[in-house]
Amino acid sequence: MPVISYREALNQAMREEMDRDANIFVMGEEVGHYNGAYKVTQGMLQRFSERRIIDAPIAEMGFAGIGIGAAMVGLRPIIEFMTFNFSLVAIDQIVNNAAKIFQMSGGQYHVPIVFRGPGGPAVQVSSQHSQSLESFYAHVPGLKVVMPSTAYDAKGLLKTAIRDDNPVVFIEGETLYNSTWEVPDAEAGEFLIPIGKADIKRVGTHVTLIAWSKMVWICMDAAKVLAEEGIECEIVDPRTLRPLDVETLATSVNKTGRCVIVEVGWPVAGFGAEVAYQMQKHCMDALDAPIERVTSEDVPMPYAKNLEDEVQPQVKDVVAAVHHVLYLD
Repeated sequence: MPVISYREALNQAMREEMDRDANIFVMGEEVGHYNGAYKVTQGMLQRFSERRIIDAPIAEMGFAGIGIGAAMVGLRPIIEFMTFNFSLVAIDQIVNNAAKIFQMSGGQYHVPIVFRGPGGPAVQVSSQHSQSLESFYAHVPGLKVVMPSTAYDAKGLLKTAIRDDNPVVFIEGETLYNSTWEVPDAEAGEFLIPIGKADIKRVGTHVTLIAWSKMVWICMDAAKVLAEEGIECEIVDPRTLRPLDVETLATSVNKTGRCVIVEVGWPVAGFGAEVAYQMQKHCMDALDAPIERVTSEDVPMPYAKNLEDEVQPQVKDVVAAVHHVLYLD
């Protein structure tokens, strides 16, 4: 399979789906003539024209609402936020309209829309541009929440999200766009990854690390360090937070007897707390130690690089948490 970047995988997914279905269009800030703030929509304006690649003004509430209305009448919009921090401007449309119209209309209106864009901390963009908001959206019934960690997952899950008849919040790792992975191309045939199915990124026996998006890569690096000590970590990536594949996560934790949850979000009411609840509920008899959570510090993101690194989970933090659940500290 070709090795391509995370951003190229997203671009391929949208191109293939737009070639397949003329009802799909992309709308967002700088998606057209500028090729996207992170160049995810590179070349798509030339391929699909301004009719289907629509540059929007800096008015997230407005173009999110336009997308929801378009979805209600049969189109399939992909709404790009330049960063998911800006989705907060449109949160009323996402939470009070997109998530609820199917239920409030008695099933008369589907809302097949994807809200996508980068989320989580980037590098030195300070507190207003470095937030992990997945727990906000995973809290809301009616929304699906997807957070791929690899280019392979990004392509397969985005194609599935575009075909879904429900609103999908698709949060891309802001620092993952240049990361590469083997990804099937169009010549390989249909490539879809089901929403709600976790993936085991590394097989191990001593402890389960549960992480998503950027934190999967941190866990992979930590697992290499721990392997030198003879500790084999199993890394499970939920890939989608809502719906959550509790069965796959619990199977791993029941096997290893220990669990560390790693997320780049804040600790209070973070999504990792929900994962911890589900693991203790389904794995209580197998657990040999309390579940550990590794999160960012409970502060707004600093601008200074050394402080930014200190706030976010690092390899050393994951290693320390594993040592703790194995009673090695």
